[in-house]
Amino acid sequence: MIVNFSIQNFGSIKDKQTLSFEADKSTHLEDAYIVNFGGQRILKLALIYGANASGKTTILKALNFLRDIVLEPERKKTNELDFNPFLFDPKTPKQNSIISIEFFHNDIKYFYEVEFFKKAIVTEELYFHNPNKANVFKRKTNLLNQFTEISFGSKISTDKVFEKTLEANTLWNNTVLGGYLKTNIDLRELQEVIDWFENYLRPLVYTRTELEGFVTSRIESKEISKADVITILKKADFNISDIVIEEKEENIPDGLIEFLKRQVKEHSDKVKELEEKGKVTAVNVEFEHTVNNSKYTLPLEFESQGTRRYYGFAGLLALLIKNSTAFPIDELEASLHPDLYLHFILSFLLNSKNSQIIATTHNREILDNKDIFRNDAIWFTDKQESCSTELYSLTDFDSSVVRNTTNILNAYKSGKLSGTPNLGDTFIDLSL
Repeated sequence: MIVNFSIQNFGSIKDKQTLSFEADKSTHLEDAYIVNFGGQRILKLALIYGANASGKTTILKALNFLRDIVLEPERKKTNELDFNPFLFDPKTPKQNSIISIEFFHNDIKYFYEVEFFKKAIVTEELYFHNPNKANVFKRKTNLLNQFTEISFGSKISTDKVFEKTLEANTLWNNTVLGGYLKTNIDLRELQEVIDWFENYLRPLVYTRTELEGFVTSRIESKEISKADVITILKKADFNISDIVIEEKEENIPDGLIEFLKRQVKEHSDKVKELEEKGKVTAVNVEFEHTVNNSKYTLPLEFESQGTRRYYGFAGLLALLIKNSTAFPIDELEASLHPDLYLHFILSFLLNSKNSQIIATTHNREILDNKDIFRNDAIWFTDKQESCSTELYSLTDFDSSVVRNTTNILNAYKSGKLSGTPNLGDTFIDLSL
């Protein structure tokens, strides 16, 4: 589980900002929200509010970026890292960016930090606590020679062959963990962290993310139970009695192979395989509806956007309940009725064990009911005069602003908590 996540000089974030899942001392809704790990109380949910362009999504993008540079290392040392530093300042584009994360995996707490700029990883370090703090590795990059130097902690057993191979495979724009993925030698301490990034921390779910395909493919691979998805859909008042998934082969359209050859140069083997086969496998999904004891099927594309969105969310919920995993989700409420949005959050909180959701949202109804939220699970982003993002929690406000009797929704709407757009009047004169 994620304990803390910090970002500096990344996108709209200039100064160091930290999203923390460490619960405060409140026992409010403790059974639903809090998991105990190594003597720490860790929250399962973080909801981030804020005006458009205030930097909410940047928090999630930074988390996703960290996952990418661990699991998808660049193959060429000339490739630049896919991010921008804070650009509204003369100094920050020339300064390094820093991302760090603290998390639990298999009852061991880890701390991982990466310092980087567009062309290279500058420094990198990994520690674990079991129970005392111990260094796994430290990395420095010789920027002049574009060479990676790695030193392992005294408790890590390696040999010179492994160390030299890992250094050679870790390009200056790769993380050590990414370089390890290209190294055909096992080291348990690194593999454990790789497994956490791959299996616990899931890719960012955008509003444009094609969740239907994500869930369908995992139903086919048995990672998600179709029966679980149907149960969740029924609980959410969708009249769906079955999901029918069929595969069929279709001829490749004229011109597609040539288009792929031009666009996907690094995956030419897959394109060649398609060309030789001459066919592609199409997956058709239909929902079965039972009406007056009669069964009717509708293709997925005929269903409403809300139904299709929640089919995807039902799959996510099945993963969150059955496994230990974390999903960053942008605009959680998109295409969902407010009641369905609350139903999803409550279903997650009441049925999951060691999973987490980190989500941006504009839905304010949850703030009107203290029976379903904790103050330490509510976060805000605010755009400063410098155009940089400030991230803060509802618990950061003192009792002069937020008391036990304060209606949080009214306080948010009135601007006392910031995180809302600073709107002008609605008269717009375009005659000039």
